[in-house]
Amino acid sequence: MAIVMAACVVMFMAQWPWRARQSFETGTPLSDYIQNDMFALVFFLPLVLYGLAALMRVLAMPLGGTGTWYSARLALFWGMLASTPLMILAGLTKGFIGPGPANTSVGVAWFAVFLWIWLSSSWEAETQ
Repeated sequence: MAIVMAACVVMFMAQWPWRARQSFETGTPLSDYIQNDMFALVFFLPLVLYGLAALMRVLAMPLGGTGTWYSARLALFWGMLASTPLMILAGLTKGFIGPGPANTSVGVAWFAVFLWIWLSSSWEAETQ
């Protein structure tokens, strides 16, 4: 639980530069954006990630996976936590440069690193 909460809190804080820019551009109070992000990323996302890890485990069972529910969760949560430096970079890019090709490329790099870590960790967990 600590790993997924740490990843979610870092992802929440990575959104702050973008939200500050968005608040400045629209005139909406920053606290509105921060409250919505906190609910979505800190309270709701861990529940979704638990469900995603369970779905991955259920899909691995018929394919001969020998892992456990814990190992499926750990693989996903570690993938989230290990890829958070790129999430911070994506938030900074979106906050300082704005939406565009730079933000898209950093976001794609984050997603690729996350998938690589998650899938390789899941493979390791299910084949032991």
